[in-house]
Amino acid sequence: MTTMLPRTSGAARGWLALILLSAAAAQAQTAAAQARSKGWNPMDFKKATDGELRRSLTPLQYEVTQRDATERAFNNEYWDNHQPGIYVDVVSGEPLFSSLDKYDSGTGWPSFTKPLEPGNIRQKTDRSLFMVRTEVRSTRADSHLGHLFDDGPPPTGLRYCMNSAALRFIPLERLEAEGYGQFLPLFEAAKVHRP
Repeated sequence: MTTMLPRTSGAARGWLALILLSAAAAQAQTAAAQARSKGWNPMDFKKATDGELRRSLTPLQYEVTQRDATERAFNNEYWDNHQPGIYVDVVSGEPLFSSLDKYDSGTGWPSFTKPLEPGNIRQKTDRSLFMVRTEVRSTRADSHLGHLFDDGPPPTGLRYCMNSAALRFIPLERLEAEGYGQFLPLFEAAKVHRP
């Protein structure tokens, strides 16, 4: 026995499609808002392919993060940035450093006394250029960030000398909107307020 379904008019199908699209859009907005409220979530990160990275990064960002290049001193985006905020991996969004720990090292690269989240960076021995140095890489994306030296100021005596091209700066006033609101208390404790 064949069941006959009632025919629907074009207008009814149009309304049904509109309702379904609206529901899908609302669900996508809710998911996006939840993702933003979480900020960096290592469980959500999947490293892009080499081709995707070449398309999404600038040539300098690609050379620095994927081929271990070093950008020019005093000719980069963040060496002289004094705004409050955090620095994240340009590839993954991993939170790496805070402006609270940034200082002028006189080297022409952004320098920090310590990482914001120690678990988001790893160290590797670098024997290039006829010397032994400590390379700093992001943990999840494995981006080359820069190098670590033991000539920094107190209290750590360390200088994390980073490439601006490996970083993305998120100003204090954008932390919550971009999903990094969990770092706001650090700035409040240091009595640094949003502009």
